[in-house]
Amino acid sequence: MSTEFAPTAKLPELKSKKPCWPLKQLADRLNNLRGVPSLEDLNRWLSRVELTQECLNSYRSFKPSTYARNRVMKNEFAELLVLCWKPGQKTVIHDHNGSHGAVRVCEGVLWETIFERDTEGTLRYKVSHEWRGGGVTGADAPDIHVLGNPEVSGQNLITIHIYAPPLGKLNTYKVGSKEVGSTSFDFYMDGAGI
Repeated sequence: MSTEFAPTAKLPELKSKKPCWPLKQLADRLNNLRGVPSLEDLNRWLSRVELTQECLNSYRSFKPSTYARNRVMKNEFAELLVLCWKPGQKTVIHDHNGSHGAVRVCEGVLWETIFERDTEGTLRYKVSHEWRGGGVTGADAPDIHVLGNPEVSGQNLITIHIYAPPLGKLNTYKVGSKEVGSTSFDFYMDGAGI
């Protein structure tokens, strides 16, 4: 089921970064939403966007201790981010607390490990995947996973993420534990990592 779009709306001003044309088109599409898009929509849009080095250069910003998040747009229905990861940087085990999301690998190698809770509620490993340039993966709610740039890759990683609705409070987990923690999206948006 496709999502309906409202009449064209102006793209909000970005802090010192102007999106390249393909990202602007994607941001415009998301800004024109009249409801939360499906995971299938997010996957399709990320699969079709054609990005260039020049486009990614506007968002190429790495941090020494954690991956960097660069917001392209956000409204009540969706959020578009470009993340930059150095080798060895990764998220903690987390879920999206009711939001679904899609990720596209632009450069580098993304490792994704998916977890599940057993009948007693203890977190355990389920499966791992490796995604390379152009690869798109999506996570529906509920989901529990870790994303990261493997240390052995020896190269930087750039990914594009769409979350719908935008992320708020996220749950965090530990393997072998029933414990569930939480953190707010604002806490890690500015570089604290999740």
